[in-house]
Amino acid sequence: MYNEKMYALGSRRSIIREIFEYCKTRAGEIGADKVVDFSIGNPSVEPPKEIADAIMDLIKNENSVLLHGYTSAQGDLGTREAVASDINARFGAGVTANNIYMTCGAAASLTISLRALLNAGEECIVFAPFFTEYRVFIENAQGKVVVSNPMPRTFQIDVADFESKITDKTRAVIMNSPNNPSGVVYSEDTIRAVCDILRRKEKEFSHPIYLIADEPYRELVFGGVTVPYLMNYYDDTIVCYSYSKALSLPGERIGYIAVSPKAQDSASIYLAICGAGRSLGYVCAPSLFQQVIKRCIGARVDVNAYKENRDILYNALTEYGYECVSPDGAFYLFVKALEDDAYKFFEKAKAKEILVVPCDDFGVSGYVRIAYCVDKQRIVNALPAFKALADEYKNN
Repeated sequence: MYNEKMYALGSRRSIIREIFEYCKTRAGEIGADKVVDFSIGNPSVEPPKEIADAIMDLIKNENSVLLHGYTSAQGDLGTREAVASDINARFGAGVTANNIYMTCGAAASLTISLRALLNAGEECIVFAPFFTEYRVFIENAQGKVVVSNPMPRTFQIDVADFESKITDKTRAVIMNSPNNPSGVVYSEDTIRAVCDILRRKEKEFSHPIYLIADEPYRELVFGGVTVPYLMNYYDDTIVCYSYSKALSLPGERIGYIAVSPKAQDSASIYLAICGAGRSLGYVCAPSLFQQVIKRCIGARVDVNAYKENRDILYNALTEYGYECVSPDGAFYLFVKALEDDAYKFFEKAKAKEILVVPCDDFGVSGYVRIAYCVDKQRIVNALPAFKALADEYKNN
């Protein structure tokens, strides 16, 4: 017999992946230019030139046996030193290579961290709207998901609601800013309030509550917006990072975990992360791309294309009568469906060959997510369909 829970996960993909696969099938039927896929956060901006240059130089000039061989389980020391130096130069967090664990992207970072921190039955709070796979990752670590509801319209954290959800079983809190799916960047005032609450609750319950910062979109912000670095606000912080968006490398699966050196039992947490990586089989992140990251640590994609896409889409949709959350980061637009049932709205959009993601699984009903990390012309071409959809609702 097989594991029934794993069968359930495998037989029903996430809503994002379901739509993504549907789009590939539909494109084969009617042509890729006739269906617009806004479902998946697949970067549309090319990686920086430094990436290709580094890959070519490594392949041509480095010892191929070493280049493609195993690194230390927690990652190449030189790469971890480069990551630590970059964090310290930007945020002054005081981390060392021995606080860094290289991973196969953000999903591995989160999965490892949750397995390292949670015991069976302990609770992890997530802020709605949240990335759908958080629930899978937490439950796989035998934890319990607790959802904190957001402030209406702004989708900033409702601090009072958050405080009401903390119990003596709370072991971890995941914060994702810029947020997927809303694009909201949590304000510094909100961050300070959340951290103050956590410190009070740690004292009340006499055990650590870890703040997990999920940061794949940190570099994707617009208009000079700053994303607070959580280690500088709360000692018991673990940062889960991916280069998928900052360097447009989602398929290469490369990222890291950074444990704050100020965390309670920081060294022991790091060893628990090493143990969790071992138990899950997530040791030795891709060797070639560890070396690429070491060489390209300061490189970034040009976010102007995403900003232009955001502005075109947000301005047009609000003009047509849609209610949208104004995003300061990431590459998602969070849009209120034109009826209470987001799935019915999705089906009507789908009939016009525009594919958006209903967000009930993100912890907020009545909204859809539009991933605008696509070619600008595809957004322009989709606008008449969005207008026709809005007109259809108005007329009915």
